[in-house]
Amino acid sequence: MALNVLLLGSGAREHALAWKLAQSPDLAKLWAAPGNPGIAEYGETVTHVAANDLDAVVRLAQRIRADLVIVGPEDPLAAGVVDRLTAEGIPTFGPTAAAAEIESSKSFAKQLMADVGIATARAHAFDDPDEAKRDIRESGHGVVVKADGLAAGKGVTVCDTLEQAETAIDAAMLGGAFGAAGRRVVIEERMYGPETSAHAFTDGVTVRHMPFSCDHKPIFDGNLGPNTGGMGVYSPPGWLDDATAEGIRSEVTERAIRALADAGRPYRGVLFPGMMLTEGGPKVVEFNARFGDPETEALMPKLRSDLLAICDAVAHGRLAEAPVEWDDTATVGVMMASGGYPGPYETGKPIEGLDAVDDDVRVFFAGVKRGPSGRLVTAGGRVLCVVARGDTIADAREQAYDNVRRIRFEGAYYRTDIGAAAEHALPVPPVSS
Repeated sequence: MALNVLLLGSGAREHALAWKLAQSPDLAKLWAAPGNPGIAEYGETVTHVAANDLDAVVRLAQRIRADLVIVGPEDPLAAGVVDRLTAEGIPTFGPTAAAAEIESSKSFAKQLMADVGIATARAHAFDDPDEAKRDIRESGHGVVVKADGLAAGKGVTVCDTLEQAETAIDAAMLGGAFGAAGRRVVIEERMYGPETSAHAFTDGVTVRHMPFSCDHKPIFDGNLGPNTGGMGVYSPPGWLDDATAEGIRSEVTERAIRALADAGRPYRGVLFPGMMLTEGGPKVVEFNARFGDPETEALMPKLRSDLLAICDAVAHGRLAEAPVEWDDTATVGVMMASGGYPGPYETGKPIEGLDAVDDDVRVFFAGVKRGPSGRLVTAGGRVLCVVARGDTIADAREQAYDNVRRIRFEGAYYRTDIGAAAEHALPVPPVSS
């Protein structure tokens, strides 16, 4: 069975997915909208179609006679791209808008968790900035201010002081820092502990868990500075014991999938809770309704099975029939970013050294395009993710950084401690959320 596949998205996550999809014997042709130069090595990119332009996506899927559409980013999911495509009879990998609300509305996710007993931080949602500020003044403890909607991973402010919290509320609710996503904010108690990502495939009934991985959100070494879309990742976390891992799978991921089904929002696609291991046990930081980024870049090299067969099975509700097997190698991915990110940064910087990268190291493009001369240049805050494999995290980390140092562009920045703590089977430096 040869399938025409349309992949939505343009980042390193989608590049990793395209790389894995291209290995399937069942792939007839891959299209990507809008794609990037790395994805173009595996299929045809349709650069004039944005992933969140639902009308254009539907027309494209119909024109190419797509047998399957795979959705990468969260924005089109929240906008209802799966609903639109399935209404046209086009099988799609990803949750409906109603199911994806577990990510697109933090207040909805909090209520769902409260209803079914999934452990998470105490929180309240506010539509009025004065009420939000009154709450933090009365709380008497550290808080986290979160934009209720989607904010590309940047709508979270971990606050050390009351003044910082009030500034974050004003920026989101009055200053429009996150657009419509910040008109409502969720004020959470501040949690402390190491974090891990728990991805799973599901067709709404069957659940197939992926290996755990660890993202590094803050911009600076030691988990300092503002949050980003993710500066690096490693898998597996050797410090995560089997009992805790199984508890997260059964009491968080699987319980949430059942709760969504019970609520009339059956979930198909990838669901992954970001977890924090607090002194009181593992608690959910947030749910995500799609593959993580940069987690996907570290997970795809570990997948032994056919990704296309898995995604097709999920879209048709027969995941129980699809093999899902992983190897036990270690992977480390280091994100190279533009200088100044996550603040203002310049683009259009020529990228050099890609031809010097080892053959067994993957470089997934995040913010890369071809310049007027055809050269690859920077086109975003996060530019590319360098991923290496090894028998241990230490081996993978050494090879990843050895190859990072071969790649050059003006202003290039990267953290130097991705996976460092994991070399000794220890958690990443404690963070808060």
